[in-house]
Amino acid sequence: MRVVKISSSGERFAGKVALVTGAAGGIGFATARAFALEGAKVMLADRDTARVQAAAQSIRDEGAEAAAVTVDVADFASCQAMVAQTVASFGGLHIAFNNAGIPSGIGGAFEDFTVENWQRLINVNLSGVFYCMKAEVPAMKACGGGAIVNTGSICSLIATAGQASYITAKHGVAGLTKAAALDLVGAGIRVNAVAPGFFNTPMLAPALEIPEVRADITSKIPLGRVGNPEEVARAVLFLASDEASYMIGALVSVDGGVVIQR
Repeated sequence: MRVVKISSSGERFAGKVALVTGAAGGIGFATARAFALEGAKVMLADRDTARVQAAAQSIRDEGAEAAAVTVDVADFASCQAMVAQTVASFGGLHIAFNNAGIPSGIGGAFEDFTVENWQRLINVNLSGVFYCMKAEVPAMKACGGGAIVNTGSICSLIATAGQASYITAKHGVAGLTKAAALDLVGAGIRVNAVAPGFFNTPMLAPALEIPEVRADITSKIPLGRVGNPEEVARAVLFLASDEASYMIGALVSVDGGVVIQR
């Protein structure tokens, strides 16, 4: 597992409990680690039990507090159990980064998409965010409030051919974030989202290993490079912190300029 140095004071999230889904690698792991190095107690959640346990251990090896739990975000009962385990382990819940998701896996014309593909993408990438939030909110209310950050995508803002289910799910995350932000602000819970572009993560790694594909992707990024997961982590930590106390319902692009160029 590649580890990048993160500058940290170790104090910004002292006394806070953070929950991160999709935390076994990529953006999820980078963000969980960043929260932990900033003083939070962090629960890493993922459907891959072995990888998420190893990820949590690597954070503990750096002297921070972390634990792991297995979750299927497409199952509401599993999300409830995840939150219950977080509260049991650390005494509460103040921050949630709902990051778990899966790629489309299918390209081509609209009629090539199967109903099964549609259901799986919507269940994980959209309903999964709702199920996590639904489970997290009561625990946050019990702590007097908190902050939720959801993972959208540049596909929350633009569309590309051949990805109907993924585009729909990520547009849905943007809408859910805005609606929930209004519903929950009275409970002291701020809800925002990040919209990552192209990042060097396990999801994109196979494509980046093909020189011509990497060149094509890079050509679409005004900054001229693929991002590192830690660059999304910094945005998530900002949205979860008191520094973003006047922000609700925001969708923050972290994409090297892809959306503004489009």
